[in-house]
Amino acid sequence: MTAASSALSAPLDTARILERCRELVGPALADAVGRLHPWVGEMAAYSFGWCEVGGAAAVASGGKGVRQALAVLGAEASGAPGRAGVPAAVAVELVHAFSLLHDDIMDGDAARRGRPAVWRAYGTGPAVLAGDGLFALAVETLAAAPSGGRAVRMLSVALGDLVHGQADDLLFAGRPWTGPGRVRPAEYRSMAEGKTGSLLGCSLALGALLGGAAPPTVTALDRAGRQLGIAFQIVDDMLGIWGDSAVTGKPVHADLRERRKTFPVLAALASTAPETRRLAALLETGDEPEEAAALIDAVGGRTSALAEAHRHITAAETALTDAPLDDRAREELRSLVGFLVRRER
Repeated sequence: MTAASSALSAPLDTARILERCRELVGPALADAVGRLHPWVGEMAAYSFGWCEVGGAAAVASGGKGVRQALAVLGAEASGAPGRAGVPAAVAVELVHAFSLLHDDIMDGDAARRGRPAVWRAYGTGPAVLAGDGLFALAVETLAAAPSGGRAVRMLSVALGDLVHGQADDLLFAGRPWTGPGRVRPAEYRSMAEGKTGSLLGCSLALGALLGGAAPPTVTALDRAGRQLGIAFQIVDDMLGIWGDSAVTGKPVHADLRERRKTFPVLAALASTAPETRRLAALLETGDEPEEAAALIDAVGGRTSALAEAHRHITAAETALTDAPLDDRAREELRSLVGFLVRRER
């Protein structure tokens, strides 16, 4: 069995793994958010799905807590108890929430997880403030942890990469679909590693660092998370074109209407099929997204994207296999890898 097929088989109960990690991290995360200014704290709680506007208990579900789980498993993979990774888990969850608040503003996305994004619910200025508060709280949380100085430096590097990737993603919007100035696959990979992979890698690496892992192990887990992040972003791109809006919480074909340079589109435009000329014209106007989605699929964009995701899954699996990790935690990480690339939202 190949590494990729091993990941995709996901023999463990991933929902149980995520729930276990959320239960471990949840009280510390709630305590951290409780230290924020009450209004900022309400917006943060809304972003996590804990409350509605005004503070009433929410019926909407929050995120699955993937990054916090990676931090806990990073500590356990290093032979430490999961609680050693809790400060890292809290910090990366806060940073992830901060990045989503600002991403939704930059991208103009009005919905998040099936309800109004924070900027639509509270206003743009307050949402920016809430994101700033979450970021400051993440740094404070890590600084107070054992090896806090090293942990903050590691988070700073990841955040720099995240900003770099986000900047590239925004700049891609102004580049042509075809011709010498088009976005190349290598540029996309670099963008995705920064925008998405940097924080996934940091989650694993921070957990390992706080768990007392040796530097080579910390580096290997960071590399695994970054490769996973590229695969995760490609799958996200596919959901943005072909996902079920009832599940993703976003309008169908949203990425095509917004003319985003996603991997399936870039792969389709690299095809020599005659349909690519029609596809490029549709992408330029943003019209007929249903036809554009069908053309992307017809010329191999979806197939190429899936194959590319599998290549990065294999790279992540290889990094996990080569590192000296606790066997149980390694298998849970592999199960989580499979879950992330099979997800529907």
